[in-house]
Amino acid sequence: MKIATGLATGQIASPDLAKQAVAQAMEKAELEIAASVLLFLTPDFARDPQPSLLAASRASNCTHIVGCSAVGIFTEDDWVLDSPAAAAMVFGDGISLLPVHSPQSDDLILTLAAPNAINTNWLSEPGIRYGGVSGDATGQGPFKVWCGGKEVANGRCETLISGASGAIGISQGIRALTRPQEVTQVNGYDVQSLGNQPALNTLIRELPLEVRELERIPLHLIMAGITFGEPSTAIAEGRFHLTPIISTNTDDRSITLSKRIDVGEKLFWAFRQPLAAERDMRMAIDRMQEQLTSAPDFGLLFPCTGRGPYFYGGIDRDLELTKQRFPSMPIIGFYGNGEIGPLNNNNHLFQYAAILGLFSGNV
Repeated sequence: MKIATGLATGQIASPDLAKQAVAQAMEKAELEIAASVLLFLTPDFARDPQPSLLAASRASNCTHIVGCSAVGIFTEDDWVLDSPAAAAMVFGDGISLLPVHSPQSDDLILTLAAPNAINTNWLSEPGIRYGGVSGDATGQGPFKVWCGGKEVANGRCETLISGASGAIGISQGIRALTRPQEVTQVNGYDVQSLGNQPALNTLIRELPLEVRELERIPLHLIMAGITFGEPSTAIAEGRFHLTPIISTNTDDRSITLSKRIDVGEKLFWAFRQPLAAERDMRMAIDRMQEQLTSAPDFGLLFPCTGRGPYFYGGIDRDLELTKQRFPSMPIIGFYGNGEIGPLNNNNHLFQYAAILGLFSGNV
């Protein structure tokens, strides 16, 4: 299978880095002409990526360059944060990236988007979408998305991987602190009670002892999980969507979330924890292997910036686990400001998750 990756780093954001990354990939894949190129660049390139896209096009003899800028990028060889870098995956041997015109409900659609391009209209269109959101942790930029070797004005690129079939896995990587409970009272974004008990009380009593002893609750590590379907098995089966906590309110014992929750929904409190995330990633890969009919030829991985090597103490365990399971498989991806993936027959925008796509060439 003629698919390979390249990674180049430097002191300055130069088009030569894109050229080097693509040239490495072309050499490893033994290609002279690529059918398509997936190219990710660090934010240093975002203000004017066009020279780098042109350099990638020349190095691959291909005009179909797809990708975006991101706070961090990686291949199976290494990850890069906080320095100029380019990561490329080249496709040949009958596999290519094609534009999406009339998507079908079962199409796997690689979706790259800027933060200001996210909306529910296209997320709910036909197709199974997976990918990530360009930009930094704040969503303020700089960020750029490109398709067909050019920047896209609407900040979104969608593409099909022709000549390959695949499976999409999601790891939300949390430790559940409580079982799902019914939301019994809300006021706007404030959850006031769960199971007729003050919401803040239901959280505090279940926090780990070392967290309860802190002067302030580390809200960046705690999430609200909203379940889909049968609540009793939803956590084990991954049928939930996580929502960040904005604040805890001691006056009325409520908790403010980043999205509105309706009375009657089932909610549980969750703790972001590296060991739980690693275990969940293993399970996600296991489920994906069951879906595939043959060993994957390449992988696309989209973890949250808040779940990369800094979360895991200097090692990207999501990437390492994927490499351990598939030692010689080319992998490319970036750390995003949101992750796009399917859940409960709908496409969702996730936070603090990792989305993995595994693909096999159609022989």
